[in-house]
Amino acid sequence: MGVALRDIIAEYKTPITWEALPGVAAIDANNALYQFLTIIRQPDGTPLMDRKGRVTSHLSGILFRVSSFMEKGIKPVFVFDGKPTALKQATIDERRKLRTEAGEKWKEALERGDEEEAYRQARSSTRVDSTIIDTSKELLRLMGIPIVQAPGEGEAQASHMVAKGDARYVVSQDYDTLLFGAPQLVRNLTVSGKRKIRGRQITVNPERIVLADTLAGLHLTREQLIEIGILVGTDFNPGIEGVGAKTGLKIVQKGEFAQKLREKQPDFDPAPVMEMFLHPPVTDNYSLAAGHMDAEGIRRMLCDGYDFSPERVDRALEGFTVKAGQKTLESWF
Repeated sequence: MGVALRDIIAEYKTPITWEALPGVAAIDANNALYQFLTIIRQPDGTPLMDRKGRVTSHLSGILFRVSSFMEKGIKPVFVFDGKPTALKQATIDERRKLRTEAGEKWKEALERGDEEEAYRQARSSTRVDSTIIDTSKELLRLMGIPIVQAPGEGEAQASHMVAKGDARYVVSQDYDTLLFGAPQLVRNLTVSGKRKIRGRQITVNPERIVLADTLAGLHLTREQLIEIGILVGTDFNPGIEGVGAKTGLKIVQKGEFAQKLREKQPDFDPAPVMEMFLHPPVTDNYSLAAGHMDAEGIRRMLCDGYDFSPERVDRALEGFTVKAGQKTLESWF
């Protein structure tokens, strides 16, 4: 997912403490849901499910992560994707194919008892479908958490909200957010803590990327950063085979972006992709006003509807009490 800029961005990622993160956070909702569904699984890759076989990993992730955010003074706003542009269709089709293949490999690994491979393939088969999105929105509304429906890409809308000053930073794992112009990107908020990566247990901590500092350090304009993304490949174009972020950086710094495209992809016009990142469809028709938390509604949905433990749900709901003066949730926004 996203554009592979890690090799040139890594130097500009800085650790950030939870104490430095209070404020309104524009969360790339689809990205966060994907992380919850990918990570919250059994050792053999099976997601959390209720007794009816319905997936509940995303609901667990929302409940406990949002509770943690609230305790730390982070005011989450979940920004959901709208209708994908036609430019993204090839990427969507390819991802669907890969997820289907991974799902088949997961079943095969389970049948032969290879738990490690099963877990890996199960993660690769993760999909955020309409049921996942609808149930997530239902839970967030019961929590009183603001929801913004983007007309297009959620990370573009979240970036727009931060650029306007309505939110402090974007929360996403994807570097595309920088191409969309997010002044500040915070990664690892939805995946922080102990994680099993390639068989090793590691600690994942929040990190911040400031767009202005990154561009200054790389001696690039935002348009040039987008050019690197186009060379590497984005959700809206396949990129040039064999060109990674470091090679792309050299090509752009030498002023050879257009020449390289003419040589390798003579029939490709980068203008629509550049336009998508610079002027994506966004809206100012949103409200960040928090609603009333419906504790009983949350219990009915999760405990009665999806077999959650009442004790665990009640513990999570304790995080919604703001310690400073016992402020109401509405007064945060």
